[in-house]
Amino acid sequence: MVCGSLSGCLGALEAENESLECSTFSAGHTDDGKLRILTYDILALSDSMVEEFTNRTGYEVEFIKEDDAGGILDQMMLTKQAQQADLMIGLDNTYLQTAIDNCLLRETLYTQSDNYQNISEEATTPYSGSLAIPFDQGPVCLNYDENFVDEENVSEPTSLWNLTEETWRGKTAFPSPVTSSPGRSFMVATIDYFENDEDESTNAFDWWQAMASNDAIITSGWTEAYETHYTGGYGEYTTGYIGDAHLTVSYCQSPGVEAYYSSNYTHSTSITLPKSTIQQVEYTGIINGAANVPAAELFIEYLLSPEINAQMPENNLMYPVLDGYGLPETDGYRYHSDIPQENANVEMTRINEEMTNWLEKWQSATE
Repeated sequence: MVCGSLSGCLGALEAENESLECSTFSAGHTDDGKLRILTYDILALSDSMVEEFTNRTGYEVEFIKEDDAGGILDQMMLTKQAQQADLMIGLDNTYLQTAIDNCLLRETLYTQSDNYQNISEEATTPYSGSLAIPFDQGPVCLNYDENFVDEENVSEPTSLWNLTEETWRGKTAFPSPVTSSPGRSFMVATIDYFENDEDESTNAFDWWQAMASNDAIITSGWTEAYETHYTGGYGEYTTGYIGDAHLTVSYCQSPGVEAYYSSNYTHSTSITLPKSTIQQVEYTGIINGAANVPAAELFIEYLLSPEINAQMPENNLMYPVLDGYGLPETDGYRYHSDIPQENANVEMTRINEEMTNWLEKWQSATE
């Protein structure tokens, strides 16, 4: 049973919550024995995985699915006083602080278990408290089509400013930070990138304005940017493919994913300029107002078990968070996954405090 390390400690949950400034909300739904999970369409939460959890614990699982991490946060905010789910899976480190500051999460006892110590330092760097637990991670960065660079004799960008040149006019696609989690993460990276470059007279939003003037394609989400517009990925095999952009925002392991599903072949690679990449960490946490806290605790433990977390590269296309586990070597997955030189470093508290202002500036710059 996966509940072994948590047995005997569930009764202390209320006492733990008394130390929080947030009060515990009343449940917005009754405890009928089911575990209700608010998430987006995470591949790792497969039918077989959920069935195994039910077989081990006796708890049935019901999903409430949003489009992305932003949708998860919106749903939690809208139902703050009457939450309809017990567990959140999918907020990342650009959204988490907002959830914390709005008392949307309650403490989990998983941080008191021995298994919590198996989570890597990289995964706990953005946040290491007891309101959310990292379950997967990966660096967000620019991906470009090697065929375009080679065939057009284009130099690999050595600065983000290179993308404002005529060579790249109309050939870049960016998911909007207003509606996309990777887009939001990349925008945060550009802020750190330009705050640390040599030119103090320009900032990230000057660059975004220049990109808009260079006919950058702005999409609502990652899927549209990567599948519909980007020429370096699997989009050419999907319905509605346009293929008019040779660079987009994705993850540094995305070329590895392409190789993994294409028998060790890919013509996509990443740009890993210092500070242009950012480590995205995705979290799970018990919702403040959960009706079935014991089941939520058990699912966190199950999600962080080696047997499940080690499968994140294949099942959710992200890195595991447990020490000692990484990307598989199969079909070039690890070989073609680029390693960032130096990730952008922006604290979650600052992201939360300045995000509204940043998004307003981004929208003004890209209109």
